[in-house]
Amino acid sequence: MAKHAARKTEILVLNQISPAGLRQFPAERYVAVKESRTPDAILVRSHDLHGYAFGPNLKAVGRAGAGVNNIPVSELSTRGVPVFNAPGANANAVKELVLAGMLLAARNLVPAVEFVRALDPRAPDLQRAIEDGKKQFAGVELPGHTLGVIGLGKIGSMVADVAIRLGMHVLGYDPEITVDAAWGLPSAVRRAGSIDEILRASHFVTLHVPLLESTRNMVGAHNIELMREGAVLLNFSREGVVDDVAVLKALGAHRLKYYVSDFPATELLGKPGVMALPHLGASTREAEENSAVMVVNQLRDYLEDGILRNAVNFPEATMARESPYRLAIANANVPDMLARISHVLGKSGINIHNMLNKSRANMAYTLVDVDSEVMQQTLDELRQIDGVLGVRYLPNKED
Repeated sequence: MAKHAARKTEILVLNQISPAGLRQFPAERYVAVKESRTPDAILVRSHDLHGYAFGPNLKAVGRAGAGVNNIPVSELSTRGVPVFNAPGANANAVKELVLAGMLLAARNLVPAVEFVRALDPRAPDLQRAIEDGKKQFAGVELPGHTLGVIGLGKIGSMVADVAIRLGMHVLGYDPEITVDAAWGLPSAVRRAGSIDEILRASHFVTLHVPLLESTRNMVGAHNIELMREGAVLLNFSREGVVDDVAVLKALGAHRLKYYVSDFPATELLGKPGVMALPHLGASTREAEENSAVMVVNQLRDYLEDGILRNAVNFPEATMARESPYRLAIANANVPDMLARISHVLGKSGINIHNMLNKSRANMAYTLVDVDSEVMQQTLDELRQIDGVLGVRYLPNKED
């Protein structure tokens, strides 16, 4: 009797994803589709998943980028579904765009280009008009000026580093800085005690923070008046961390010279002093490839071995396989969970070879390598434990 072909793992791709990333899925085990009601995983960039009807097979969501505002992370957490992103994969692309934004503002390049575009090429005194007109676009050089960096993660640290190499003074603020980020920060960065200190002291201010309730309108009516007259504000972070209305008021009062933003909100379009770009931060071939490859490999690690790297709602969890039989269990972070899991396995005559348990806020995750095959009845009993959100059995298919 002929064997039925094993079902391939189905990946629903809801945006244009770099082929370099999709090639990381082995064709003999995975299939990428554009439509499905029962995918094993979803891969997105900007597609809005709020209100999306997630299917019963869903095990993971991958975002080929850093921000996850378009994904209902809390809802997926209650289902035991991790959401992966690709932090740092687009960092160089954003860093270069921030540098470009500073140069655009420092040298008044946008209005200068508009001036030249408006010239009449048939005018007999064209060269004189150019020479007379260029005086209004005299700018400044970056060395010696102070750049304030709010948010010192991967991108913020890279921006700080390139600014220092250009001869700028750099003042940084990030109360949530991680140990790894602190180690990677250039030693020449001076630490500020508050956002207000950054705004008062800096000629240029650049934001690199996620959009949270605590960061919404981080720069707005309550503090924008602290900025130096003629300062430049750059936002390549997220729409919403800056109050656009307050910015326009500051531009109108000549408190700010320019607002350089990657988020062309309706209120900003056509306004003097606004240099708005069409969300170009990660729009390079290299960044798109890096993000796609990174998140696809993270999805594979999770789907095949239960490994968690860069999940925004789960703890990091990495454990080398020491057995062909592995269980991956997502559960609420409550007392006695490991004892209850061990009890079910012991009652089924299954010996635990190795175990890893990690937690993050209300979420916990357990990897268990066992010495024998796990039957369906045991899996059902594990799923019935109060607080268990999901149980996946991951036998090594190569063994």
